[in-house]
Amino acid sequence: MELEYVEHLSPMLKGDIKNYLIDIDGTITDDVPNEEPERMVTCEPFPDALATINKWYDEGHQICFFTSRTEDLREITETWLNKHGFKYHSVLLGKPRGGNYHWIDNHLVRATRYKGKFTDLVEKQVTIEVFRD
Repeated sequence: MELEYVEHLSPMLKGDIKNYLIDIDGTITDDVPNEEPERMVTCEPFPDALATINKWYDEGHQICFFTSRTEDLREITETWLNKHGFKYHSVLLGKPRGGNYHWIDNHLVRATRYKGKFTDLVEKQVTIEVFRD
């Protein structure tokens, strides 16, 4: 991973490389709650998600699965990702449950809501909530 460093600031990815934070349940496979780990083992990936995510990985983007699954489900989660051939750099567990996320950060943040189909991303103008200038 190539980073640009500016003195006394957090590094940034170079060029057009993105840090993809991708949910698992309901995004790349069936929506399986933490209370049903036996289903996590048998669910199948969405084919378009597997192909698109692996393409992004091959293009040099950073792939991190960011999930509400808990730490005790790490082995099941990583085994499932590997079994199905997902290419990734990391898995972050413990994302807050319940949705309605609003991410505040000093770096550029983009969000894409999954609505049943993984494709290459396209530009679209939308209204967003921001801090007052």
